[in-house]
Amino acid sequence: MENQLQQIVQPLLAWYAVQARVLPWRDEPTPYRVWVSEIMLQQTRVEAVKAYFERFTAELPSIQALADAPEEQLLKLWEGLGYYSRVRNLHKAACEVMESYGGILPNTPEELLRLPGIGTYTAGAIASIAYGKPVPAVDGNVLRVIARVTASTANVSETVVKNDIASQLEAIYPAEHAGDFTQSLMELGAIVCLPNSPPKCEVCPLSAICAARAQGIAEELPVKTAKKQRKIEEKTVFLIIHGGKAAIVKRPDKGLLAGLWEFPNTSGALSPQQAEELLKTQGISPLQLKRLPKAKHIFTHIEWHMTGYLVTAAEAAETGDIIWASRAKLMEQYTIPTAFKSYLERFLNL
Repeated sequence: MENQLQQIVQPLLAWYAVQARVLPWRDEPTPYRVWVSEIMLQQTRVEAVKAYFERFTAELPSIQALADAPEEQLLKLWEGLGYYSRVRNLHKAACEVMESYGGILPNTPEELLRLPGIGTYTAGAIASIAYGKPVPAVDGNVLRVIARVTASTANVSETVVKNDIASQLEAIYPAEHAGDFTQSLMELGAIVCLPNSPPKCEVCPLSAICAARAQGIAEELPVKTAKKQRKIEEKTVFLIIHGGKAAIVKRPDKGLLAGLWEFPNTSGALSPQQAEELLKTQGISPLQLKRLPKAKHIFTHIEWHMTGYLVTAAEAAETGDIIWASRAKLMEQYTIPTAFKSYLERFLNL
């Protein structure tokens, strides 16, 4: 495999020099900017990340600024990106970098791996892109490219296979162009050697040496373990309004969407009568209760199917959990997860 992979280096570098997308984190690939971008890009589309990255780095332009930022500001900057543990780990790592590394992000994979939220892939990406070290960064895009180029039927979900691919790549890394080579592999997988659709072999710089293309099996690769079916959870969500404000509550500090704000909700798909009875037990007397369109949100392992009600409350219930928030406060201060986006938009447009 090593000899075959050696052939991909120059074609990929030449292709990347011409075809690389213009992305905000590539303009100035400092260690901090590379780090933030790679964390944002985990399980998130490039197009969705661009605006978040620019806003985040404008407000928090350095590791020092990130370390000093309060959690509410961090969560608000991250609002809508999901997987909020990522930004919490960014903050923890920034504090550790300030304390243990004098505010300078480490440049070796071994040291980077000691920081919260940085795994093998991210450590490789930072080391190669920001510091020019010949260290592979093997993500799903890279696994797919290598599996197809070599026509490998090994299961890329297995750690031993990922480690073997990383080892093979490390042996061919161009020391003078480590960052570009890392990004060229990612880029090829992102825009040419596509997942879940036919690869664009006609424009691929590696088509002449791709074993899967020669064998006509490119779309069958890579082999990976099938994902488990998501668990369906029924929920009833209440958009409760009084005096131009909406009721929100804070989620528990641990678990899914930990520490974020949400509209009051309960398990199950309640009928209007059941919904009204539940609200009364919470000290809320509905003047009006109107059913809202159903909504759905997909997490990695769970899928929420939501029944919603717009509730006009007779008075603002004073409970220990509920906070009554204006539109301005919801936009500026409180972080509402994307799962409740349709309800937030409904309130903002009332």
